Amino acid sequence: MNRIFWAGDSTVQTNDYTTYPQNGIGQAFTIYIRKEYSVCNYARNGRSTKSFLDEGRLEAIKEQIGEGDFLFIQFGHNDEKIQDPTRYTEPHSSFIDNLGIFIQTARDKGAYPVLITPLERRCFVDEKHLGPGEHLEYVEGMKEASVKFQVPMVDLYTMSRRELEKVGEERSRGWYMFFPEGNYPEHPAESRDNTHLRYDGAVHFAGLIAEGLRELGGIYAGMLLDEGGLYGE
Repeated sequence: MNRIFWAGDSTVQTNDYTTYPQNGIGQAFTIYIRKEYSVCNYARNGRSTKSFLDEGRLEAIKEQIGEGDFLFIQFGHNDEKIQDPTRYTEPHSSFIDNLGIFIQTARDKGAYPVLITPLERRCFVDEKHLGPGEHLEYVEGMKEASVKFQVPMVDLYTMSRRELEKVGEERSRGWYMFFPEGNYPEHPAESRDNTHLRYDGAVHFAGLIAEGLRELGGIYAGMLLDEGGLYGE
């Protein structure tokens, strides 16, 4: 069985009942792949490329990943936290260098690295339009890394912005951990969370990654169910 290892942050991680109803993209991605593939999700809340490396999380992947596997690398949300030296990376230097370490680790084990740009936040300025967001420099840095290291990339950032503006501010609330004031009493301080995902959002954005992989073709499209395969196979 081929495995898809995922390195990333809270937008990707697998959640349990303690963070319900939060879901991660890696958690939902399994519904898009063939039965011959499985997801090994090492993504964790709050991690950047720097903290993921410093905590030995890539080393844990290195011990497991092997020939023919995939390493999905999705960071940016926490690399941009300049106020936190344990996580911050500079988008056009140390961020790219760190991505190179992930990429080389996969290649050294005969696995295929894939870069995935960070998911956009719900940064609406009105009902139909997003503001500039916070990730763009890291998106550009990941694009630079894709060229420098000759690695395929899925631009989730651009696709997610497109989808958010298509559905609008109000409807997109159902994708994120955004609850009208008073309707999320267990965690009232988090009731207007525009970053983390509920199940519907995780499924939708995982589908965008599947769309990007299908466009890459070859072995990347080969891991996916045929369109309509959720019901037909």
